[in-house]
Amino acid sequence: MGMTMTQKILAAHAGLDTVVPGQLISAKLDLVLGNDITTPVAIKEFGKAGFDQVFDKDRIAIVLDHFVPNKDIKAAEQSKQCREFACAHCVSHFYDVGKMGIEHALLPEQGVVTAGDCIIGADSHTCTYGAVGAFSTGVGSTDMAAGMATGTAWFKVPTALEFRLSGKLPANCSGKDVILTIIGMIGVDGALYRSMEFTGEGVKTLSMDDRLCICNMAIEAGAKNGIFPVDDVTMAYLEGRSERKPVIYAADDDAEYEKIYEIDLSKIVPVVACPHLPENTKPAAELGDIKIDQVVIGSCTNGRMEDMEAAYNILKGNHVADGVRCIIIPGTMQILRECVERGWVTAFIDAGAIVSTPTCGPCLGGYMGILAAGERCIATTNRNFVGRMGHVESEVYLASPATAATSALTGYITAPKEV
Repeated sequence: MGMTMTQKILAAHAGLDTVVPGQLISAKLDLVLGNDITTPVAIKEFGKAGFDQVFDKDRIAIVLDHFVPNKDIKAAEQSKQCREFACAHCVSHFYDVGKMGIEHALLPEQGVVTAGDCIIGADSHTCTYGAVGAFSTGVGSTDMAAGMATGTAWFKVPTALEFRLSGKLPANCSGKDVILTIIGMIGVDGALYRSMEFTGEGVKTLSMDDRLCICNMAIEAGAKNGIFPVDDVTMAYLEGRSERKPVIYAADDDAEYEKIYEIDLSKIVPVVACPHLPENTKPAAELGDIKIDQVVIGSCTNGRMEDMEAAYNILKGNHVADGVRCIIIPGTMQILRECVERGWVTAFIDAGAIVSTPTCGPCLGGYMGILAAGERCIATTNRNFVGRMGHVESEVYLASPATAATSALTGYITAPKEV
């Protein structure tokens, strides 16, 4: 029996010729990731286990992004712990104020992750890096601590679902609409501990930003990981930025998938995930009577250049509706700088929006946009659970940057027009 792309990467990193679903393996890691919330816990466990050195200072990334710049004393203390640990162990990939970014936008941009990698991160959205052809998954802080010390992690080899893409997205749709449509189709547990493997002719029509967004939200379907094949688009993205030579794995022709889903990208429409689950999706065009109080455009899901461009194209020369707070958060310092140089930040400000330095901020109800009771937000973030962005009686609607920006102008959930 052949292996899927995910299974091939796991077999190679376990030093095995083949693996089968359900098999327990120990695999070598190419990268171990943590942030300012999860790393302090890992540091504590690292010390409790008696570890005194990391396996490779160049294969650990610590990104301060959730509450940075620090929002309060607790956040400051957590960041201090991270700084001291990174300094003590000479961690080369340590990102602090001034060069940080939202981790899952930053690491692909900086070339820290690449095709063929086996990656764990103490953050559930570590599955993002499947977009570059890596096996990448979220773990707990204890696993992060062990990974930092040993350079290995154990996995149960997942079964796989194939999402066979065809056609091309309409002009008013993006990767966010694709993944929300899929989650609406299969549910938040539809891919539970399975790999979501994207294949087909439609793949080549998707940009890297689309792919990063789609893999980012694989966890919202319960998946162990999401992964795209390595093609010319991938290699063009990795060229000149990847720290290590990409290793390309491809699924065998007789790879076994538990189920195959056919997705015609040309049939995708702008969709919104309504409260309080990402699976509660409806076409944006059907939600025009829902008044909003806040718009957030950013996060590890949609804080990249194409997302900023989509917002700019809609907001430029227009103005946010009265009573609507519009918050735009570029994903990295490089993206923020480019927005400044292109004049987009000025356009955002002229439109009545505010622009933040890179941070997860409001996505997890941290800061920079907390909701009060009864308030509604349409956001390009990845989760809309009860109380996710603030008060338990607030509501979060998940959407693409184009849908969120269009809604900011009308004050109601509004589908973007085709252009």
